[in-house]
Amino acid sequence: MWYNEHLKRKDEILVPNKLVIVESPSKAKTIKKYLGDDYDVIASQGHIIDLPSSKFGVDIENNFKPEYKTMKGKAKIVKDIKEKAKNKEKIYLATDPDREGEAIAWHLKNVLNIDDSDKCRITFNEITKTAVKSAVEHPRKVDNNLVDAQQARRVLDRIVGYKLSPLLWKKIKKGLSAGRVQSVALKIIIDRERQIRDFKPEEYWLLTAKLQNKKDIVLAKFYGDTKKKIELKTKEQVDEIIKIIDKKEYKVIDVKKSERKKNPPPPFTTSSLQQEASRKLGFSVKKTMMVAQKLYEAGYITYMRTDSTRLSDDAKKMAKEYIVSNFGKNYYLDRVFKTKETAQDAHEAIRPSRLDIQASEFDGDEKKLYTLILNRFLASQMSVAVYATTKIVIQVENYIFHVNGSVIKFDGFMKLYIEGKDDIKVNDEEIEGMLPELNVGETLKQIELNKEQKFTEPPSRYTEASLVKAMEEKAIGRPSTYAPTISTLLDRGYIEKDKKFLVPTNLGEVVNDMLEEYFKEIVDVAFTAEMENKLDMVAENKENYVQMLREFYDPFITNLNDVEDKIQKVKLPEEVTDIKCELCGRNMVIKQGRFGKFLACPGYPECKNAKPIVQECNVPCPKCGGKVLIKKTKTKKNFYVCENNTNSEDSKCDYISWNKPTADGKEEVKPKRKVTKKKVAAKKSTTKKTTKKASKK
Repeated sequence: MWYNEHLKRKDEILVPNKLVIVESPSKAKTIKKYLGDDYDVIASQGHIIDLPSSKFGVDIENNFKPEYKTMKGKAKIVKDIKEKAKNKEKIYLATDPDREGEAIAWHLKNVLNIDDSDKCRITFNEITKTAVKSAVEHPRKVDNNLVDAQQARRVLDRIVGYKLSPLLWKKIKKGLSAGRVQSVALKIIIDRERQIRDFKPEEYWLLTAKLQNKKDIVLAKFYGDTKKKIELKTKEQVDEIIKIIDKKEYKVIDVKKSERKKNPPPPFTTSSLQQEASRKLGFSVKKTMMVAQKLYEAGYITYMRTDSTRLSDDAKKMAKEYIVSNFGKNYYLDRVFKTKETAQDAHEAIRPSRLDIQASEFDGDEKKLYTLILNRFLASQMSVAVYATTKIVIQVENYIFHVNGSVIKFDGFMKLYIEGKDDIKVNDEEIEGMLPELNVGETLKQIELNKEQKFTEPPSRYTEASLVKAMEEKAIGRPSTYAPTISTLLDRGYIEKDKKFLVPTNLGEVVNDMLEEYFKEIVDVAFTAEMENKLDMVAENKENYVQMLREFYDPFITNLNDVEDKIQKVKLPEEVTDIKCELCGRNMVIKQGRFGKFLACPGYPECKNAKPIVQECNVPCPKCGGKVLIKKTKTKKNFYVCENNTNSEDSKCDYISWNKPTADGKEEVKPKRKVTKKKVAAKKSTTKKTTKKASKK
């Protein structure tokens, strides 16, 4: 009898009586480690409820009420969640600490029939034992204001997308879309492209003098005359000055020595992380967020969607201990960075959750991004860098030349981190170099004069990083929307990448032109920024979201109805090539298809000839000397094949490779991906399972 009772008690202890629901399995796994056997931790795998994909799904007349449905493929997950929730003493909704996470928690609460008054919501900015335990001890109710803000955004996006996209399909081509944020981002890119096209370069000249005293040589740059700075615009202007000063006496009239201090950048926000990961690591915005998500869910960094630069006291203490221990007291300086007024300051800046992480815990990309976040975080709490600067003013006749130099006196935070540059050493832009000792009154001998013609350059095209920066500065979108916005523009064929630059396509310009002409507010930067501000006010319970939606919808739908019949069907311009159609002799055109661009005969449907666009590698085949062609798999992965490889028995060459051939007849060797201990263990586990299955057979 005692034995049976003991077993019963043991069973009761082992059965978890509390349930925690998060979004992802990896996040669930990390949290489970900290909560113990009394807790079940399961994942919803993102949103479970959303607007229907097959219809508008918003009841306009009933205060814009969303008609939510269980998402496709999520019915089983919902069923499993309900089953797990049965007979649980307590249910905690631990989805991400932002509006999107709050909405997921709200949907889960409704699915599980949790009372509105129930303190079931827990949030944490970092997935550490301390943070998770503290969150469980301090639950709160689901924040309906945050839910309303998310619903308002979702409904707004549905109104614009669902009402405008069919118009684009009808007037331009099928498969297009418009969006409240994406259309503004497209306009920003196209406006920059127009600036570049309209740019008229202006001539200007540089004049430098190579001078020498008894032992040293200095390079002095022309500044102006004794009264003002002079811009050198023409060759004639430069030649006239040279005629006056050539071989004349150069005299030092002023030497100014001072210090210049450089402050470290703040810790990362979502935007600055995306920009810096692009510059330093070559990551796309999408890739940065995917890797950051993994790091967060594994408990290595704080929440990665934030526009705050704030650090907690615990984080500052952690940074101080590390800096003092590794660099010394003189390298530490407690700092508070001012967060922008438009920022949502609910979360800290992106920073490491802990500093004792071993390299073996990461794969390549995760290690790179974590190291970037770590160094930026530590640098933000380090001392200023101090430069010793020297400015020498030299006069010849009535003209002035300047010589500037600077060297690092104390490296401070630059010992660890330099924004947007190589961290290993200070670059030439930061340090111009030590100048020779020159004294006021000293004369210098002219060795030579050099003149150089220059032209002003147009603004650069946007990269992913610079577009994110522009969107942030203009208050377009939020940290969670930057990456999907760029992905949508690329997927729709509105823009394409030329190396790292974003270039609008003909299709993108046609779509933008139509929206600019007939729906100015949709692509207006100020209007979109104001809408973002109103969404923030909804989240703060300072704005009624139904009223906000009504103020947008009524004039929007009125305008849509007014202009729909006025808009003429647009014929997309075709890019004609010099490649002849083998069947009918017409010049083939470039078209955009589901899997990218391809060549097609303009004589369709009489002539249906089409073929892929083939790029050449510009190096000879290592085997036969023929042209090497670059082709793509269905997953858009490049491979290289000789033009003489026809994949047949009479093929003249069999060269084909994943690696790009080089001019010396070899191939570029891709670095081998480092295999971590975790991956080795997983591989062994998989091998064991496979072996067991095979032995059973």
